[in-house]
Amino acid sequence: MKRTTPLRAAVAAALLLTVGLGAAHAGTAGAAPLPEDVAPPAASAGLLDAMARDLGLTPAGAEERLRAEKAAAEVEKEARERTGAAYAGSWFDPAGGRLVVAVTDRAEEAGVRALGADTRLVRHSAADLDRAKARLDALRAPAGVAGWHVDPRANSVVVDVVRAERHAPAVRSFVERARAAGPVTVAETAGAPRTYAAGTVGGDPYYTGNVRCSIGFSVHGGFVTAGHCGRAGAAVRGWDGSAMGTFQGSSFPGDDYAYVSVHSGWWTVPVVLGWGTIPDQLVRGSAEAPVGASICRSGSTTHWRCGTVLAKNETVNYSQGAVYQMTKTSVCAEGGDSGGSFLSGDQAQGVTSGGWGNCSSGGETWFQPVNEILARYGLRLHTA
Repeated sequence: MKRTTPLRAAVAAALLLTVGLGAAHAGTAGAAPLPEDVAPPAASAGLLDAMARDLGLTPAGAEERLRAEKAAAEVEKEARERTGAAYAGSWFDPAGGRLVVAVTDRAEEAGVRALGADTRLVRHSAADLDRAKARLDALRAPAGVAGWHVDPRANSVVVDVVRAERHAPAVRSFVERARAAGPVTVAETAGAPRTYAAGTVGGDPYYTGNVRCSIGFSVHGGFVTAGHCGRAGAAVRGWDGSAMGTFQGSSFPGDDYAYVSVHSGWWTVPVVLGWGTIPDQLVRGSAEAPVGASICRSGSTTHWRCGTVLAKNETVNYSQGAVYQMTKTSVCAEGGDSGGSFLSGDQAQGVTSGGWGNCSSGGETWFQPVNEILARYGLRLHTA
């Protein structure tokens, strides 16, 4: 990280993980060890308050939910391995505080329950649904189709159409072809997806050309962000307008990810900016949260916002082209938030891509999973 003036020192301390307009909130000091019989808090008080605000929980309820989601993420891996070809997807049930695993073979249910999860017997396996979705991915969708994803709860591929365009001939034709590809359910959405880049705003820590975006997560040697924010070879400037780094790799559409290497004088830190809403958050890993889990986002425009994971492996139909294997959330976002950090607890989830709506009236936002970006460029996440 580049050394800077006292006025921006708080921002500089976390810059390579997040971006900001104005000063950042200082991180909290280390806490004293807890007695062995007292469980450590699941998250900071600020994070719990943010979840309570956006998810309608009490702080105590938010803490309990984070613990349950962490346990569910661990069970999900075991359940997938144990059920094999009978696996049909899984999701976190907030009401029960447990993971639900769908299976196509009744004989697998007892083993899954022994792991601590609930079960649902369904007709189509996850592999069947993935194959059906792949057939849809080969189709060209009109603008009135927002996207499609595998929904384990519906045990089908869900095609989202923009409500105002649902009767358009091109949309109806696409839906007919989609239904011929396999088990498909049609749902309506209020708006069409768009990316969240924005024009340059003075003082922002990350911009390229006339586009402002948000930094996602620090990796050793730089940071990851959204691909639509810049192409390989493009120069990146920091909040003060000075040279910060260069896009080493970028993919959009198809994917929406990029890797930016930083120049000497800048360094990386395992932190996501809390914007004064919560203390700055440490990143400790990148374990993937299940569908239904709570999730929060940090970005340079709307700062810290929370919601839930709605779907995975979604194809998002932007005007620039389709982007595959995205994760959909109920978190709002606005222009300039693109590339910013999605976290579940202290685990990195992905970088903000786009969505519809805003943080006044609500909406939905997609992110590009971070583990795919790390694998694509051979990067190592900077963790605490």
